[in-house]
Amino acid sequence: MRLHVSIGLRWSDLDAYGHVNNVSMLRLLEEARIQAFWADGAGRAAGATTAVLNGGPDADTLTFLARQEIEYLKAVPYHRTPLDVQIWLSRLGGASLEVCYEVHSPQGEAPDLLYTRASTTIVLMDATTQRPRRVSALERAAWEPYVDEPIVFRPHGRPAAAEPRSVVAPSKTEPASD
Repeated sequence: MRLHVSIGLRWSDLDAYGHVNNVSMLRLLEEARIQAFWADGAGRAAGATTAVLNGGPDADTLTFLARQEIEYLKAVPYHRTPLDVQIWLSRLGGASLEVCYEVHSPQGEAPDLLYTRASTTIVLMDATTQRPRRVSALERAAWEPYVDEPIVFRPHGRPAAAEPRSVVAPSKTEPASD
């Protein structure tokens, strides 16, 4: 199951090329993640049963990002209607979780375009000790329905449609060229 979070674009998200800047995309993913997981009620994604973390200054849990990977598939033009950020978990570990994202064109807009795929590894930290802490039973119950397959990213260094190249080793009878 996926959570759908609507994220609006701002003019400041655009770059000189007229599309959403790569750094702005990471900020948009951050906004979607906060709406999906923070339980403070303000700005919470509609129906976000996943929002069980206290995100305020008095929180007993901190969320540290251990890793992020992002794949830009299409340039995102400015939209007046919010983008549809789909969020799910590919892994729910002892003290960490892998959050997956797909950024789509606004819901109901045809055709449905997939602009970006990304994943973030989050480690839950005890605010007092600054050490990892276990996922609680409440969190696990809220998040388990959203566990699904991980994103399969393209291999690094290859365009999406590229065929793998075969490498031919030099013959033993011919000297290798420099």
